[in-house]
Amino acid sequence: MTNPVIAVLGASGAVGRAAVRELRALGHTGLRLGGRTASSLCAVAEEDPTGHDETVWADATAPDGLRALTEGCDIVLNCAGPTYRLRATVASAALAAGADCVDVAGDDPAAEDLLAAGDPARDGRTVVLSAGALPGLSSLLPRWLAGQGLDGVSALTAHCGGLETCSPTVAHDLMLSLTSGGADGAAYGEALAAVRGGRRVPRALRAAEDAEHHAFPGRVALQPYLSGESERLATVLGLDRLDWYNVHPGPAVRALLNVLPGRLAAGDDPAELADRLFLAADLDLAGREPYYVMDFALSGTASGRPATAGLTLRAASSYRLTAAVGALAVDAVLRAGVPAGVHFARDVLDPGSVVRHLRDRGVADLRPTGAAAGVDHVEEGVL
Repeated sequence: MTNPVIAVLGASGAVGRAAVRELRALGHTGLRLGGRTASSLCAVAEEDPTGHDETVWADATAPDGLRALTEGCDIVLNCAGPTYRLRATVASAALAAGADCVDVAGDDPAAEDLLAAGDPARDGRTVVLSAGALPGLSSLLPRWLAGQGLDGVSALTAHCGGLETCSPTVAHDLMLSLTSGGADGAAYGEALAAVRGGRRVPRALRAAEDAEHHAFPGRVALQPYLSGESERLATVLGLDRLDWYNVHPGPAVRALLNVLPGRLAAGDDPAELADRLFLAADLDLAGREPYYVMDFALSGTASGRPATAGLTLRAASSYRLTAAVGALAVDAVLRAGVPAGVHFARDVLDPGSVVRHLRDRGVADLRPTGAAAGVDHVEEGVL
């Protein structure tokens, strides 16, 4: 496709601005930048060395608020939210305009809405959801790791978290995820649950309020949490056991997270609680360098013997990780690397290509251990 028109919604936000830079690094120019604040969009457009980016007012919550953004474009990259409130709003607008769509979030609710309206594959259109850090990269990295020196895998332990600012979108989505975000109207995941014998087992793990982990500096809190994405990952890899921990290095955020379910049940305003989460993250970050870590440990076999493989990813920001995965998904769709229909990024992006991009662009530092430590380069098409 020659000079495709790529529209980026939320282009001046934490993820959107980084996604614009990633798209430019992939060779895409003449982007259409959408959002609600003209001055912020212009500041992003001014970073374009070619001077070909355009800015348009766009608001997914307003009637016809996406028309100017989607008309005449080839693909829309949605970096706006809250995800669980918008659901398939942006993707549906893109499809109505005859465009494809990539959403850095989206998850099951968006997929359900899209398929209920009719499979986009009938019109040759493509939608890629959950093309971010978590969900998205959180499944792509273990899939890559499973192909590095192991014949088979049986168990995975993951620790993901960090110390960084909390955008308003992320704060509101976290509130909504406690009661939505999963398949069939369920919550996004279940605290303390784990996979045992290939199945979800409630209350299989315990939280640790004051713990140490080799990948994280200082003392941290560990919260076991099993999402639908993690369960599907266990099925794809054929895991007997999966333990997933959300890691919270900041005491202010952790203290608020502990009381959130009870406060919501008591009728507290979710918007007010989201504002408190936003402020708590800033309090935890004060005077410290932001960081984000994903650490995976796989157990399995190699040459018929028990073996392990590990991978630790360290980045300055989860927002840039999300932006990179979203941009790669857009690039894959434009190169006809993703079939028509509704897909999740974890199922259609090549894990090796993603890992190589993160390394080559300096988005993250990736350190393999165990069976994966001998991998000198990243092969495409690992899985």
